[in-house]
Amino acid sequence: MEPINEVHVSERGLAVVDITAADDATAFTLQEALAGRWATATADRTTRSPGQPGVRLRCYLDLRQPMDAGCLDGETGLTPSSSTAS
Repeated sequence: MEPINEVHVSERGLAVVDITAADDATAFTLQEALAGRWATATADRTTRSPGQPGVRLRCYLDLRQPMDAGCLDGETGLTPSSSTAS
């Protein structure tokens, strides 16, 4: 993965999340769950590192954004089959 750009964590409430998962579907499902709660710059593909297990994906969160009302109840509506792997 590329180094984290300082602008992505320059203010309180901004976060960079690196996801490592067994497969694309799992990584994208987690990304969708995060995006359902907070403003998220999402990735459209995963990467693989030679000699390392699984796939990697990076997304950027803005925790300052209000949460969706459905997420307050823990209802994201996400299932593994609802993700879109590329």
